[in-house]
Amino acid sequence: MKSIFFIDLDNTIYFTKPNEDQLMGGLYHVLEQQDLGISDEQYQIAKKEMLRIPFQKVALKFGFKQEAIDNAIKYLVNGEVTSPLTPGEDYHFIKSLRGRKFIVTAGFQKKQATKVTMLGIADDFEEVYIVDVTTSNQTKKDAFKTLISKHNLNLNDILVIGDDVDSEIKFGLELGLTTFLLDPENLYPDAKTTFRGTDFSKLHEAAGQA
Repeated sequence: MKSIFFIDLDNTIYFTKPNEDQLMGGLYHVLEQQDLGISDEQYQIAKKEMLRIPFQKVALKFGFKQEAIDNAIKYLVNGEVTSPLTPGEDYHFIKSLRGRKFIVTAGFQKKQATKVTMLGIADDFEEVYIVDVTTSNQTKKDAFKTLISKHNLNLNDILVIGDDVDSEIKFGLELGLTTFLLDPENLYPDAKTTFRGTDFSKLHEAAGQA
């Protein structure tokens, strides 16, 4: 049975799409004042990817001009979420897991911290670990290793839960941890993971708590 849970935030605990205006509207406004160096069609595709993938990765993938990236990051560093957010409808499956729960998220420190506050879920977790992309070259793999060392955790007790096959799922597997990939749209049918689901209805089973 798993009794320790490393849980992603964005598109795992809550979903960005229903909260797009609140979370992304300010960034879109900044970007639309810039010369991105790409077509409007490419920009619309990039916006969709920004809902799932960190801004810097999307900007590099689509070849945004560096000045536009720099201006966007200046905005993002000070960005906050100031209105309530709603956890995903499957959040009760996460909340009812028995054991120690840690949020492990990457992004801009202030924005990620205020998301947790506005979701009203801070008390459900022992710790919120934010990999600050502006001050650190850490990845979630480093975050996992830090938490394992800090709390003297047994690797066999840990289940990593998230939606990003190139971040928490990949790094969890590299550390020998059990993983649960949330893939609502079945975008990654061939991705390596211990468990997977389009929702969290089988999460307790994966944790051995069914």
